[in-house]
Amino acid sequence: MGQRLSCRQRHENALFTSVANGDLEVLEAMLEQDSSVLEETLGHSKLSPLHVAAANGRIEVLSMLLDRSVNVDILSRHKQTPLMLAVMHGKTDCVEKLIQAGANILMFDSLRGRTCLHHAAYYGHTDCLKAILSAAHSSPVASSWGFARFVNIRDGNGATPLHLAARQRRPECLRTLLDNGALVCASTGGYGYAGSTPLHLAARSGSLDCVRILLAWGADRLQLDSSGRIPFTVALKRKHKACAILLDPSSAAPLVWPSPLKFISELNQEAKALLEKALMETNREREKTLLKEGDMPPSPLHSESEDDIDSEASSNMELCCICFDQVCTIEVRPCGHQMCAHCTLALCCHKKLDPGAACPTGPACPFCRGAILQLIVAKIKTSSDTEVESSPTTKPRRSRRSNFSEGSSSFKGLSAMGSFGRMTGRNSGKIADEK
Repeated sequence: MGQRLSCRQRHENALFTSVANGDLEVLEAMLEQDSSVLEETLGHSKLSPLHVAAANGRIEVLSMLLDRSVNVDILSRHKQTPLMLAVMHGKTDCVEKLIQAGANILMFDSLRGRTCLHHAAYYGHTDCLKAILSAAHSSPVASSWGFARFVNIRDGNGATPLHLAARQRRPECLRTLLDNGALVCASTGGYGYAGSTPLHLAARSGSLDCVRILLAWGADRLQLDSSGRIPFTVALKRKHKACAILLDPSSAAPLVWPSPLKFISELNQEAKALLEKALMETNREREKTLLKEGDMPPSPLHSESEDDIDSEASSNMELCCICFDQVCTIEVRPCGHQMCAHCTLALCCHKKLDPGAACPTGPACPFCRGAILQLIVAKIKTSSDTEVESSPTTKPRRSRRSNFSEGSSSFKGLSAMGSFGRMTGRNSGKIADEK
């Protein structure tokens, strides 16, 4: 009996070794001799060959196993699916293959009650996260649960994927989740730190990147956890001084992405990237000032050489007639007036919006007072009469002064400028072909 057990163990080891190494020839030979080997499981964890192939990124073996009608959602001892293991190990090709084969993205494991979306955020695999979110738009999840509910799905401790990304210092995952509707001020109600928001967990982990992203998306610096602490207190307790400086409620508030506006939610990717870049630049200038006042070295910012463009090229580009400092990169539709991304963002954030309002009223074009229905990337017209389409990679001249007053999102010197219609000495803000 002992000898039979030893042979079985050697057989099992050969099976899972060939799967882990992606040795298709050996695996197919074993299957020809005995197709029931696919029912074998590995050790105490009860991993199937499909689990092992997914975890090791063996896409050829995975495809072969799926072609043999192996259960795509087969469970391990802790009720983890092959999709979950592929996500944990960042095997994006296997994640996409499993989803195409019908893997259920809404299954929970028995360890912490987490889905594959939780695991992607926890381990910081942004590509896997995007693949799952993309699948959620077209899968039965979208119709049964709703996409917004899926993005904010909670694990057994009440944590959303956004909480896990903040706790594990995963800024790229954080940004992806926020772009897809994650609730920035959601409270855990558990997770060992009851009542914590993503901002509390980012403060606890000391991630400056996560803190600044959450603040830019409207995270409340005064929200309390169940122990009555604000994120500032959490950062101080953990001795994360730089995070504490940004989270200090007495310091100037950061500029917040104006997400409630309809034309902001409908931005194309190019225009959105320009405005997000302007927002981050403005908040980094604020951050630099706060860190300097707190005797902290500033975080690495973009260098002068990266932001400066050739002086000859910049002299040929029309400057924004609001700040007279940056190139016009955003065009307002339907009127066609143009301004730089910084001033456009300041216009959108000029009025404090009520999150509870069903249809928040957007700002009007500062030139003609017409309604803003759409923002697009402007065509930059140079003095040589050649149009250049602005893009996130276009490098406009770096601002030598802030376009925003400290702690405010209003235009700098807006009240002193008077009527926009009287400014005819420079670019009127209208598109070039309008007379």
